[in-house]
Amino acid sequence: MRMLFLFLLLALPLTALATPPLPPDSAAAPAAKHWYHPRHLMLQTGGGIGMVAVGAGYSYWRQRLSTDILVGYVPKQHAGTELTIVTLKASYSPVRLPLGADWQLTPLTVGAYGSYTHGLQNPGEPNQYPDDYYWFSRTLRYGPLLGSSIAYTAWPTSPDHSRSLAFYYEVGSNDLYLHSYLTNRHSLRPSQLLTLAIGLKMNL
Repeated sequence: MRMLFLFLLLALPLTALATPPLPPDSAAAPAAKHWYHPRHLMLQTGGGIGMVAVGAGYSYWRQRLSTDILVGYVPKQHAGTELTIVTLKASYSPVRLPLGADWQLTPLTVGAYGSYTHGLQNPGEPNQYPDDYYWFSRTLRYGPLLGSSIAYTAWPTSPDHSRSLAFYYEVGSNDLYLHSYLTNRHSLRPSQLLTLAIGLKMNL
């Protein structure tokens, strides 16, 4: 609930950035957004980046390429201590298919992410172990992503602009899972390599 409330707080001022609809006889053009204003907001659950995560991001190249930053939260009862996870994500969607007048399907999205986890109970002290004792970092993870989305696009905010609200899913993995599987095929089942995320993405 805390993260959902934060998402709503982010959404309210940013949705106000959109230009209100112009009357038909108005010659005024809608104001352009500043470059630093996010182009979309996100609410996600799962995916190894928090039980709930909220974020914002930017889209480029006719919305085929996106970069996002998300902050996720895992409550104490699920991890032994409260965890905060900061994630950077980049994704590419080569094709978008219209589904009638109001819907749009993105059949394939590929990407990668990196995350940092704060709040682990025993992240290790400096010089506690030799440098080569653990090859991996307990706080940093990175890995590939693969997903898809469907968006409702008929949400006009001005004569030449509409918002959209998309439901998406992502299947991913990370460096630790992949290394464990590749070096010992019996340590993990293929299904244990994967994480599943579902979320909402609102284009402003």
